Amino acid sequence: MEPELNYIGRLRDIMSMTIPSSHKKIFLTLFFIIFSTVTGVGIVVPLLPIYANDLGASGIYVGLIFGSFSFSRTILLPYFGSLSDKKGRRPFIFIGLAGYVVVSVAFIITSSVSSLIIIRFVQGIASSMIMPVVQAYVGEITPEGREGYSMSLFNMSMFSSLSLGPIMGGIIHDIWSLDAAFACMGILSFIGMGLCILFLPPTDQEFIKHRDRPPIPWHLIAREPKLFGLFSYRFSYTACIGIIWCFLPIFAQSRVPELSGSSTGILVMLGVFISGILQLPMGYLADRMNKTILVVTGGIICAVSMLMIYTSTSYFNLLLAVSVFGIGGGISMPSLMALTVIHGNEKGAMGSVMSIVTVAHSLGMMAGSMGAGFAMDYFSLDVVFPCGTLLMGAGLIFFWGVTFLSLKKQQ
Repeated sequence: MEPELNYIGRLRDIMSMTIPSSHKKIFLTLFFIIFSTVTGVGIVVPLLPIYANDLGASGIYVGLIFGSFSFSRTILLPYFGSLSDKKGRRPFIFIGLAGYVVVSVAFIITSSVSSLIIIRFVQGIASSMIMPVVQAYVGEITPEGREGYSMSLFNMSMFSSLSLGPIMGGIIHDIWSLDAAFACMGILSFIGMGLCILFLPPTDQEFIKHRDRPPIPWHLIAREPKLFGLFSYRFSYTACIGIIWCFLPIFAQSRVPELSGSSTGILVMLGVFISGILQLPMGYLADRMNKTILVVTGGIICAVSMLMIYTSTSYFNLLLAVSVFGIGGGISMPSLMALTVIHGNEKGAMGSVMSIVTVAHSLGMMAGSMGAGFAMDYFSLDVVFPCGTLLMGAGLIFFWGVTFLSLKKQQ
């Protein structure tokens, strides 16, 4: 108990430099809502293929189980993000968390593959109510000039839970059962519901900077060139993550045949872990340097790291390449999210802007895994990671080009 209290105390000390005192309770609540939710999902997702296989699912059906989540999430993200600008954040966060509780129960009682596809579709709907709305809420309470540090502090909850969830899932599955892992997701989401009720203010008391004017509809926001640049970078970066998560284990086994399962797991999660460590220092830097330069620098490092993976012939080289990718993401993402918050404030539609950038995340993950799978099937495994370099480079060039044109237009 004592280490946990010390952790919370350190988090409060960090927040005191970033978040106004009137909003600290809200920020801390949102931090732990995302931490508990993403940890719960991380516990379950690595075990879903095993569960589906036990129910007799073929490879296509396993793909549908994962794809149905991304499909519903991608379609509904802009809608719920825009609606939260009009109706408030708290109701959507609460309903989304309740949806996760229902989904966890459904996982336990289901006995068919088709039911799993439907459950994951519903989970995607619940997810579209939580992530962009919570990010928009954080963006609203972030003081001007502290966007990078505030968003990097919040991103710690996602990176740490992404690292913790799969480890916890494996331990829970080994000690107890698969149903226990599903139950843990529901329990963590239920805790998030409690935090939402106790510590988030009622909708009519929420802090919204532009409450006095109607928000711009998301379909008009989506036409903004600057937002399209943010979208393109987030899409390319996440596509590379999709390639690494889906195909690095296969690639590593082809280069290092004696590689153990635990070594492969460390390889896949190392980039996320390193990015998480870099969030706070790079967020601090983002508030004091040119954010565009930091995004471009991180993007170049990510593109180079994908080539490093391709040329790796040993486990050490693969570890180094994945670490470099983590450094690139750690440098670029706090600045990218800071630019997203700034753009959301400029347009007075934080929910819409956050949801559109989150759509880029979902589409990137799908495009990276599916595109790399196509390249592997029709060409070879060796071309997968160079394709990632090309994709990262294209997104980077587009981001830089749109940003440059926007600056020229302002002048």
